[in-house]
Amino acid sequence: MRSDFSYPSVGVGTLHGCVWTPEGEIKAVVQIIHGIAEYIERYDAFAEYLNTLGFLVVAEDHMGHGQSIGKKGTQGYFQGGWFAAVEDSYRLLLGTRQRHPDVPYVLFGHSMGSFMARSILAKYPDSGITAAVICGTGWQPRALLPAAIAVCKSACASVGEKNPSQQLQNMVFAGYNAHVEHPRTAFDWLSRDKKCVDDYIAHPSCGFTASTGLLRDLLMGIAYVEQKQSLANMNKSLPVLFVSGGEDPVGSYGKGVRRAARAFRKAGMEDVTLRLFPLCRHEILNEINREEIYKVISDWMLEKI
Repeated sequence: MRSDFSYPSVGVGTLHGCVWTPEGEIKAVVQIIHGIAEYIERYDAFAEYLNTLGFLVVAEDHMGHGQSIGKKGTQGYFQGGWFAAVEDSYRLLLGTRQRHPDVPYVLFGHSMGSFMARSILAKYPDSGITAAVICGTGWQPRALLPAAIAVCKSACASVGEKNPSQQLQNMVFAGYNAHVEHPRTAFDWLSRDKKCVDDYIAHPSCGFTASTGLLRDLLMGIAYVEQKQSLANMNKSLPVLFVSGGEDPVGSYGKGVRRAARAFRKAGMEDVTLRLFPLCRHEILNEINREEIYKVISDWMLEKI
């Protein structure tokens, strides 16, 4: 059963959250950290599936997303920057762990949320979580990031960091349909499930053009999690599962996901699992074979808790 809650953001306004509570005993908690230009109720089906296995699921709409925009917020903007949004998710982690101190805790981050989850692993290695699932993530070449961040900063200065820039949006996302044969829409790279793509396009909380400031912050967050020191800071005994679609452009069609997993292992992480799903695109939880993917993820989580 899903219910709503709210709590103050460290950046601006009040954050909207959801908790999905299973019937009977709670075996573990799963916290979902969602991606850019979406909202947390999109994970309803996955959360309800986890409920049947005894998982309590909790999540929040990030600043500037879903129902967390509020009167003072701006859609697609992190007031206070990347680490303000990361701390919002971390505060939810701490509060939920306090309410459920005696059960295992799994952190699940998708897309932008995967980089936020990786930020939590590096910045708060003593958070007490039991395992982490990194979904739809990637790895950016070290030489590319400084130039891309500089372009974003220039756009922020030109149009204002709370405002969108279609030119910048195109630079970041325009090539994502490159591997899709005869695309119907600009968002076919998300999933082979046409209904899921159409529902995404139809919802006002999805697919919007992000602010120049958010794109800058996202790239700076990616640069942070790829630093050697950030990788070294992580709890080496924490089990980590990387899951992604083999046709996901965010993960460079598997190459970036493999690179991220190698970086974790090189940093001394002792339990790193990588699972790529051939033919699947970016949103593997919304793919046509989602039931298979749900089971792979939940089986791994049950093993680790």
